[in-house]
Amino acid sequence: MSNERTPLITSGVCGLAVTAVACGAESDAAPESGSGSPSKDPRKLNTFFGVMVPTILSMFSIILFLRTGFVVGHAGLLQGLLMLIVAYTIIALTILSICAISTNGAIQGGGAYYMISRSLGPEFGGSIGLMFFLAKVCACGEYVLGLVEAILDVFGSDPESSVSGGIRVLPQGYWYTVLYSSVVLLLCLLVCLVGAHIYARTAFVILLVVTTSLLSVFISSVAVKPRDFVITHKGPDNQTVHYNASYTGYNATTLRHNLGSGYSLDYSTNSVMSFATVFAVMFTSCTGIMAGANMSGELRTPSVSIPKGTITAVFYTFTVYVLLFILVSATCDRTLLIQDYGFLQKINIWPPFITIGIYCASLSAAMCAMIGASRILHALALDDLFGLPLAPATVTSSSGNPWVAVLYTWGLAQCVVFAGQLNAIASLVTVFYLLAYAAVDLACLALEWASAPNFRPTFQLFSWHTCLLGILSCLVMMFVINPVYSSGSIVLLLLLLLFLHFRSPTSSWGYISQALIFHQVRKYLLMLDVRKDHVKFWRPQVLLMVANPRSSCQLILFVNQLKKGGLFVLGHVQLGDLDSLPSDPVQQQYNFWLSLVDKLGVKAFVDLTLSPSVRQGTQHLLRITGLGGMKPNTLVLGFYDSCTPEDFFLQDTAFCDSSLGRGSEGEYNFGVDLPSLQAHFPPVRHVESPRWLSPEEYVGIISDALKMNKNVCLARYFFQLEGEGKDSKVDGSERTLDVWPLNLLQPGSRDYEDVCSLFLLQMACVLNMSSKWRHARMRIFLNVETESSDQGWVVNEETFRELLRKLRIRASIKIVPWDSVVQHHSHVDEEPTRALSEDFLSAVNCMLMEHSSLAAVRFLYLPRPPAHHSQAQQYLAQMEAVTNNLGPTLLIHGVTPVTYTDL
Repeated sequence: MSNERTPLITSGVCGLAVTAVACGAESDAAPESGSGSPSKDPRKLNTFFGVMVPTILSMFSIILFLRTGFVVGHAGLLQGLLMLIVAYTIIALTILSICAISTNGAIQGGGAYYMISRSLGPEFGGSIGLMFFLAKVCACGEYVLGLVEAILDVFGSDPESSVSGGIRVLPQGYWYTVLYSSVVLLLCLLVCLVGAHIYARTAFVILLVVTTSLLSVFISSVAVKPRDFVITHKGPDNQTVHYNASYTGYNATTLRHNLGSGYSLDYSTNSVMSFATVFAVMFTSCTGIMAGANMSGELRTPSVSIPKGTITAVFYTFTVYVLLFILVSATCDRTLLIQDYGFLQKINIWPPFITIGIYCASLSAAMCAMIGASRILHALALDDLFGLPLAPATVTSSSGNPWVAVLYTWGLAQCVVFAGQLNAIASLVTVFYLLAYAAVDLACLALEWASAPNFRPTFQLFSWHTCLLGILSCLVMMFVINPVYSSGSIVLLLLLLLFLHFRSPTSSWGYISQALIFHQVRKYLLMLDVRKDHVKFWRPQVLLMVANPRSSCQLILFVNQLKKGGLFVLGHVQLGDLDSLPSDPVQQQYNFWLSLVDKLGVKAFVDLTLSPSVRQGTQHLLRITGLGGMKPNTLVLGFYDSCTPEDFFLQDTAFCDSSLGRGSEGEYNFGVDLPSLQAHFPPVRHVESPRWLSPEEYVGIISDALKMNKNVCLARYFFQLEGEGKDSKVDGSERTLDVWPLNLLQPGSRDYEDVCSLFLLQMACVLNMSSKWRHARMRIFLNVETESSDQGWVVNEETFRELLRKLRIRASIKIVPWDSVVQHHSHVDEEPTRALSEDFLSAVNCMLMEHSSLAAVRFLYLPRPPAHHSQAQQYLAQMEAVTNNLGPTLLIHGVTPVTYTDL
């Protein structure tokens, strides 16, 4: 035997001191801009113009003038105020979350989507972002329908379907409603194409007009005298129905009659109202709380403006709604409230005040929704979560206006107006918004529970209790409003989550899931007490030492099946001394190894170390790898021999086909594409004979592991193993696992029940339970001396069968007479490492070849290594001779009890 042996086999222990491929510094993130990047800074809006004004107008919208009577008339003052308090409690909890997230860092364009995606990651952020975009689109259509309803109340040509006096010039009907809505949408489109800045400045004028209209309502309640009205409608069967209604002025009797609920038929949809349907319409007024947040890309200081402006706007609108509810309850009878949604025009000192207010509020809310939706879509497109369909939405004008995203939004809003009636889509809009609000609360809750040191928002008026309460209240109200829409929206959310998960978008945003996992893993690791370990719950926890993955992939895949849900660590030792190096070379290598783990699809950790010798480095890894109760109990080494294995990178299509294209798309492989991965690990044929690992050191590693009470496995010929790849079609039922539990180098030993033999059986059984090996046939070979006068082997066989039954191991037992082998062995009781004759070793090898030549994997007993290093080469020569040309073989020496027969 030559003294120089080359451990190039599948998983040499190794730490080749090859020069690592330099990991380039991470490239600067590409600017998030479309094909027409803005040349000027679009951030021009302050708190008042950028947040307060759009939020107030969105929250007033059509509800303020067109649905206040609807809510109070059907629900009554008490239930109406209850609805208002519930709705504002829900949005108040969400606002606390918005304020916390928005004051924890710089906010970019996209508002709520940006907050959710940067907190919860691309899958959840993308799916909720798309649903929030759809909610904005539906809200835009709803506001347009409300505006058209108000226009037809005044200008509609059918007096029997109208409730307020006016100039009758516009034809009415479903298709006319769609036509008018399309014209209004086109007007919104033109304004939005000009840009958000024009809207923001005109919005202030609109707010002044709406405020003036509001003041006229309060003044009219005192100035206008009581009067009666006759209201005409077409009933469900096209019959004409007349209603007598009254405006009483402030009257205690009117207020008392309007305190309770009086749910009845809604004349616009001809359906009976309930608490849920009325709340759905009323809650539409609360869906504007993110109007300011959605303008985050245009705000000068979003982290300051969003919380301050949103809270102020919400307090203002809540006060207005409460006063308006009380006013109409005390001055109008229920018939007027229910049968004429435009009644405020009739009781105003100058009806055009209300008409102008309705038009301005509805039009501004529609434009705000369109602008907000387009910004969300633009942010989604920039993040490239949905690929090609949204790619055009990245385009912006020279001023930064995402005009293509505006066109997308306009097209979808055009589809929404085919609903024809405001109340018909109110429930869908509300459910979508509630789901988005629940997601914002979830994002804040996750950040709070993760306890990340960098989550320290300047806004402190929140806790995990408010976040959790916000989530629960949103989900409960969703199902109260409309269980069908709620279930459908959640299903849609899950489908989007699955789509984004399988599309595997990666990002540099940071994943809250990682922080939460860390938090939980740390907690459970502390609970995993090694003092409570029990043998019946034992499982392999493997440290596999890898020299070069090119020659070790088959063994890595095999051990992945062998671990049985236990810890699996790939270890590598790089030779070197940190004192003589400018920096630690190991840190730069982790990304390459982790990318390899991803490419192979194995569930393994990676642990690398720098050490002057492989033996010392392996000792380091055996001691420090793992944490708490999750530490390796088994060391797997590649066999120390001179054969050169095949290069797995040249065989597997995953490492050599055109799949490298996906790696070039930004950060899909976290900065490591396929060419870099191939270059980092040198080809097998270029690896020189290592002088850094002598036979003595290799055997010393085995001895060290046994001294540290670790089980040891030596793997030979595993580069020949077939069927371990992800796409392998090898039928498991055609494979056999052969177990030789006897120490074949000590024929005098007949103990099949020692710790090492039982460990051998357990490892074979564990492999047989794994997914790819569960259909393999397991065979156990018992060596007997049939010519001996002592017939105890018969009893031993029965005892062994009984042992297998107790251990629940399903295997066939093969009796192998080996008298012809034993006759070449000396019966002198010497050390186990004595010089065995070549004839004996050859005879053992021939016996194994005769019975196990067709086995997929062989499990053999590994004798304990010699105590003196001078016998290391002899020990390795014996192992090599016994396993010569056998095929994939695992030599195992177990030191820990692993079997248990009781419950």
